[in-house]
Parts: sequence; C-alpha cells; structure tokens
Amino acid sequence: MSETARAPLERQTMTPEEQWLWQKERVLAWVRFGFSLAALLVIQLNPQRLASFPLLSHISLFSFFIYSLLIVILIRGNRFHSHKIGLLTTCLDLLWISLIVLSTGGSRTPFFAFYLFPVITAGSRYGIKGGLIVALIGVASYGFIRFSIVQANPLGIDTFIIRSIYLLVLAYIFGFISEFEKKQNQKLMALYKTANEVATQEERRRIAHELHDRLLQVLASLTVRLETCRRHLMDSPTELTHELQLMEETTRASMDEIRRFLAGQAAVAWIPGTLIEKLREEMKFLRDGLSVRAIIESEPEELTLPPEIEEETYYVLREGLMNITRHAQASQVQLQLQEVGGRIQGMLADDGVGFEPESVTGRNGYGLITMEERIKKLGGTLTINSSPGHGTRISFSAPLKSLGA
Repeated sequence: MSETARAPLERQTMTPEEQWLWQKERVLAWVRFGFSLAALLVIQLNPQRLASFPLLSHISLFSFFIYSLLIVILIRGNRFHSHKIGLLTTCLDLLWISLIVLSTGGSRTPFFAFYLFPVITAGSRYGIKGGLIVALIGVASYGFIRFSIVQANPLGIDTFIIRSIYLLVLAYIFGFISEFEKKQNQKLMALYKTANEVATQEERRRIAHELHDRLLQVLASLTVRLETCRRHLMDSPTELTHELQLMEETTRASMDEIRRFLAGQAAVAWIPGTLIEKLREEMKFLRDGLSVRAIIESEPEELTLPPEIEEETYYVLREGLMNITRHAQASQVQLQLQEVGGRIQGMLADDGVGFEPESVTGRNGYGLITMEERIKKLGGTLTINSSPGHGTRISFSAPLKSLGA
C-alpha cells in the first residue's frame, strides 16, 4: 500500500481529539511555511535587509524555508506526533527566527513580527503558561540581539517595551483561547462518549426486542404446539398433521429470519391489513389446541390500521397471548380491538390464575416490559390489572398516526 493511501487509513483510526490536534498542527505547518515564503519575498524586494550578515541571512532564510517545507511534508504523511515533536519545533522556530532577526538587524528589521508564530503555536499547544514562557524567551533573545549584538540603528527602549508587551499579551490571549478550547473539547468528548454508550445500549435493546419478538416468541409457540401434539397424538390425526405442517413452516420462516438477522439484512416487511387475520390464527390455536374458549372482537370487523401500528399492536397482543398460553391456565380468553376517536384501543383478558404485577421482574417480566415499551413507542399507554386467582386484564390505547409523522 502506498504512503498516500496509508495516511487516510491511519487518520480513520484516530480519535476525534487526535484528528482535531492533527488538523491544528497541519494549519500551523502551513502558517510557518507562509512565514518562510514571506521572509524570502521581503529579501527579494529589499536586498538591503541582508546588509548586516549577508551569508548568515541567506543560510537562515533558506534553511527556515526548507525546515518549514519538511514539516508540511511530515504533516501530509501523517508522521507528525504533536506531543513528541511539538516542543522541538517550538525551540527550532525560536532559534531560526532569532537567527533571521540577527542577520537582518542592521536596520530596523521587520522580522520581529516572526516571533508571533512560536508564541501562537506554544499558546495553542500548551495554554497560557506555555505561551508566556515562549514569549519571554522571544523577548529576551530579541533584546539581547538588538541591544548587545547589533550596534547599528539601536532600538529605542520604548519600542522594545511596547513590542514586549505586545508579545506577552498575544501569548496570554492565545493561551487563554487554547485552554478554553481544550475544556470545551473535553466536555464534547464526554458527551460524545456518553452518546456512544447510549447508542450502544439502545442498539442492544433493539436487538433484544428483535430476538424476543421475532424469534423467542416463535420458539415458545412451537414448544406449546409440540406439547399439544404430544397430548393429542392419537385423538385427531388430521389436526395433528395440520399442526406439524404449520410448525414446519414456522420453523423454516424463523431460520430464514435468523439468516437475515445475522447478515444484517432488514426483517421481512409487515404485510398491511393482516392484523386481524394473524390474531385469529393465534386464537384458533388456543381454541383448538388448548380447548380454551377464545373470543376475538373488532370494531370495525375488518379493522385496518397504519402498517407500523398494526405490527406493534400484533407483537403486543401476541406476547400477551403467549403469556396466557404458558402461565395463565385459563379456560376463557377475550380479545377486543376498536377504533375510537382517532385512537386504537385494545383489551386482552383471561380468567386464569393471575399474578402480582409488582412481583414480576427480571427475565420473567421482560415480555411485559417490551409490551409497555411498544405501546409507548406509539405514543400510547398500557395498563395491567391482575391478582392471584382473579385472572389478568391488559388494556392499551394509542393514537392512530404514523410513527414517522
């Protein structure tokens, strides 16, 4: 793999904070390169700037240009690690700028402004303290050059003081901005981490719902049907054959759904208008397989709902019917659905053993929890009334509107 192809792949493995630091170092590298080009341009337009030390001026200016170009190349190749090289580049920036100021200091050099660059970089990397330290070093080196080495056109003390204050104030401002930015980034990273954790939990919840509603309920239904077939093995061969065929079809459909789930494919879309038909099939099994008096009523008789509401309603009621099949020991089950005032209202009741809703927790209560979450997803409410020996009644109501509306 080529270097240009490898660099984007390496950046993809960076954390958001590392990517931001890399982007900042990239901008600083190009700013440094711009400073080096500006210095060469100034010398070309005004060769008198080389009057003091011509050879040293050429060496310092062209070496600074080459050094700046090298840093740009390193940044583009993603080989730059700010924590390891940041301090080194700051020291090298101060050294080269001091050489440029020294070699062009015969007249009042305009290159004092180049001290702004290491001050800005130090402030952006190390905050107020780092920016002020570099500014003080720059002021000291500039003062030493102008008052001790360069004798021609000496610098006035008032000019030196003003420039020094200018550098220190600028260092404080950039350091303050950098520290504020760092704190905000830390807050954003904390929010980003929290959001990732919430998204992970939500995805786990979604997968759990998919497994529970589409697979575990099917397996539970198959278990009950197998028990029924075992009890009535010789009573009705025709009914037994029908049940076995139905279980075979259900098993094959579940296997296909598991394959799609593992492949990351979407589940089979809900077929609109099949809610009542599917519920009647579930009630038929209660009636024919378990000898339960099963009553289903809907108003209107062929109730038609938006597809997503039909699907959620079906899984809620199927969970309730499976609980009745497995636990209620009921002799009668009544299911009612009706459309009233732009809402879907449902009721599922049995005369079974009942239970204490408050005592159902953990795995045993997961089905009830998912029922309530599905109704809340529709913007509705679900209530469960039950007590030992007095059966169970589940009621819900939800608005008849699309989930995407």
